[in-house]
Amino acid sequence: MQINEFTEKVQKVLMRELGEGYRVEIREVRKNNGIVLHGLMILPENGNIAPTIYLDSLWEAYESGTTFSEVMGRLTRICREEIPRGSVNMEFFRCFEKVRERICYRLIRREGNEGLLEEIPHVEFLDLAVCFYYAYRGRELGEGTILIYNTHLENWGVDTAQLMRLSIKNTPRLFPGACCSMADVLRDMIEYQKGKRASGKELQWAEEIPMMVLTNPRKIYGAVCMLYPGLLERLARKEKKSLYILPSSVHEVILLPDNGEESPEELRRMIREVNREHVAPEEVLSDNLYYFDLAEKQVKNIF
Repeated sequence: MQINEFTEKVQKVLMRELGEGYRVEIREVRKNNGIVLHGLMILPENGNIAPTIYLDSLWEAYESGTTFSEVMGRLTRICREEIPRGSVNMEFFRCFEKVRERICYRLIRREGNEGLLEEIPHVEFLDLAVCFYYAYRGRELGEGTILIYNTHLENWGVDTAQLMRLSIKNTPRLFPGACCSMADVLRDMIEYQKGKRASGKELQWAEEIPMMVLTNPRKIYGAVCMLYPGLLERLARKEKKSLYILPSSVHEVILLPDNGEESPEELRRMIREVNREHVAPEEVLSDNLYYFDLAEKQVKNIF
């Protein structure tokens, strides 16, 4: 069964299961890096909150042997138990003064996002683009993000430079940079998966490699921490070395002190391999290797 046929069937069955109190729609949603996902949007009656459930992974599970009945059972439970009800008043988003304190920035790659970049304000940075979002926080929906488009700037009467100045101030304040060793990251992963303390043998290889992971406490869009004023310089001065920067994903970067022993070509190969095998396509940041030069106090590409 092709995915379009699958989503149409899901829509029909879900409409019947949920009844007249809901509107169910299928939409193609363009994500980062030109990835298009199939979103199921469910809008309860007398409400304007329409969460999106992406069906692509469910379709893959169905193709791998999960029965359609199991898929629908899972979806129906989500719809009945987890979908928020009520309405959110978004009138505040029309007023720039009401949103300016939570305007933030994040990084995406330019290649593959050409269409999106035509529609959003952005600033070019190496092979990447700095784009902007509103960090939503509310009782009804919790925390989320609203991407800022050119039309928003027109309505607010502001420009990209203003967004950049606000983001430089707001993003480190709302989502401060957090740097930890690769061993610490691996320890947390092992202990989360196994439910017990990680052994020294399991962590030995990571402790031998002086890699650090830079992100934010939420681990969302944390790669932009490499732009935080003065942050890379402080980390480099602590190590007394310049830093290689490996773009692990849009959510984090890996820092490696330059000991003079690393092979840039080997690091680039590692980046490409991880991107192909371990990172979701919509979360890939770049295949390039970056370098923070402590003497020049700037990030640059290594070709």
